[in-house]
Amino acid sequence: MSTTYSTTWLERTSASTRYASNLIWKYWDAFQERRDRQKLRSALSDLNDRQLHDIGISRGEVDYVASNRTLEPRGAVGPGAQ
Repeated sequence: MSTTYSTTWLERTSASTRYASNLIWKYWDAFQERRDRQKLRSALSDLNDRQLHDIGISRGEVDYVASNRTLEPRGAVGPGAQ
């Protein structure tokens, strides 16, 4: 007795496996991103007001900076950018 599987079944299995794998990686990446934000927020919260002022943010901007690490807190352009 021989069992053969059609190509469409294998393709569906392969596609569903890829989908599940991609979904797991997306959740893992989101989890890592959240941990990074929490670490940054904690590190910034541990600084005193003078140290925060030295790096150009206020205590009220800590959450914003931690959530939007790629953006400048006041919309300023960094050095060398045009």
